Amino acid sequence: MPAPNAISSDKLSKIIGTPRVPLLLDVRSDEDFNADPRLIPGAIRVDDTALSELASRIAGTSSIVICQAGHKRSQGTAAWLRAEGCPSEYLEGGFEDWVSNGHPVIRPEKLPARDSQGRTVWVTRSRPKIDRIACPWLIRRFLDPRAVILFVAPAEVLGVAERYQAVPFDIEGVFWSHRDELCSFDVMLQEFGLSIPALERLALIVRGADTARLDLAPESAGLLAASLGLSRMYPDDLEQLDAGMLLYDSFYRWARDATHENHNWPTNKPQV
Repeated sequence: MPAPNAISSDKLSKIIGTPRVPLLLDVRSDEDFNADPRLIPGAIRVDDTALSELASRIAGTSSIVICQAGHKRSQGTAAWLRAEGCPSEYLEGGFEDWVSNGHPVIRPEKLPARDSQGRTVWVTRSRPKIDRIACPWLIRRFLDPRAVILFVAPAEVLGVAERYQAVPFDIEGVFWSHRDELCSFDVMLQEFGLSIPALERLALIVRGADTARLDLAPESAGLLAASLGLSRMYPDDLEQLDAGMLLYDSFYRWARDATHENHNWPTNKPQV
């Protein structure tokens, strides 16, 4: 029988990258983290000695707590958060079990510094189409679920980045941008070490749609059409991003779970 208030690594792996994943809180000791400074996708490092402050900051948000092996740090943190009115579970077996089962991790050293509320801040050109929706989706689903995304006039991206300690992306001459035949989405996958088959398949679709190479994947044309449609439906960039999150959620779940499924009509035709 599963332990109360615990979640297994296999169950957590099924919701990573989806809108249903709770806030992931990594409370490993500095010694354990320094020995393996990777993170479960979307997890943030927190101090398990300042839990009342943490509970106030996450304001009742559901969470899953991760320590090295699923013992006192994660169980104690989860219990404290529940006592403060924040639903919380701990990862059974901890980070060790997650890694030993071959589940994905990210290299966090290239994540931007966080603001006073613990969020990363990113800035790009306004009126997004493909890469500038795909990258924020990737950031919020696999790197930082509370990331702030700023859309500004193209000429102001670097100035806003400097003024507000934001990270520029998908503009010429910055780190997080196109490289040779790769688009910004590809670069983020590579740099963060996100080796997930569904993401790699999605990256090919994004690259084809974003770089006018619709032959790369049959789905690229559909993504291009849907993206251009969204850009005309929503004059507000953040509203477009919200709608685009659902679009990429759908493509990701297809790439993960449904690539071998076909559909035809009628589906209930009697067999002769």
